[in-house]
Amino acid sequence: MQQKQYDWTYEWSKLKDDSSFLFEEWIYPLKLEDFKGKRVLDAGCGPGHHSRMVAPYAKEVIGVDLNTAAIAKEYTKDLPNVTIIEGDLAEVKIDPPVDVAFCVGVINHTDDPDRTFNNLKRLVIKGGTLIIWGVSDKGNFLNQAVVEPLKRILLLKLPKGLLYFLAGVVTAFLYPFVWTIYFLPLKKILPFYEYFGNFRKLSFKRNFQNVFDRLNAPQTVFLPKEQVELWFNPNEFDNVHISSYKGISWRCSGTKK
Repeated sequence: MQQKQYDWTYEWSKLKDDSSFLFEEWIYPLKLEDFKGKRVLDAGCGPGHHSRMVAPYAKEVIGVDLNTAAIAKEYTKDLPNVTIIEGDLAEVKIDPPVDVAFCVGVINHTDDPDRTFNNLKRLVIKGGTLIIWGVSDKGNFLNQAVVEPLKRILLLKLPKGLLYFLAGVVTAFLYPFVWTIYFLPLKKILPFYEYFGNFRKLSFKRNFQNVFDRLNAPQTVFLPKEQVELWFNPNEFDNVHISSYKGISWRCSGTKK
């Protein structure tokens, strides 16, 4: 069983996400309306922000998180169709299985993404939908070569308050570049070119959240396309959609056979 990680408790006790347009882009080609009347699993619900977005459409939402269930329960306590469970995504059982399960930005941070995916697949009914959004091994060279080693060596050892402050400094540092040089037609040269297009759409607080998340995540597995294609193989799924999102992540979905 995966061990609890205080890093996530700290992060989601301070931050929330109300950017529904991002969530809808991550679950594309599905839309919020596709959850209407369904039993839905929010796998790795964090503080419950996506559960809140889905709740007005779904019949029932079940949020599962190993580290932040208490935070999510408090954040969604006014929603009678939302239930929050503490559990490891690679082992949790939901009975009966759900109509739709989504795992947004979480499977990369599990000990064994393959094992996690296989369990999520079991939790979806035949004819149900499974949605995964996860970080790609493409377009993330700087994260892999610089940020991840720096986290192991230094960042994850810092007091959380100091890391929080540092994330604010990094976020502010990025703004002059994102609003100048990243307007130039240099997509093939500049790293995170597409990603910073979203940066300009979001508030400072939301961009800070993204930066802090990258500096604070205790572990990140960068997914190759071959891995997600194996997950959503045609022997087990129909209506498969796999596409790159902003050059740094995969958005995947399929109907379970």
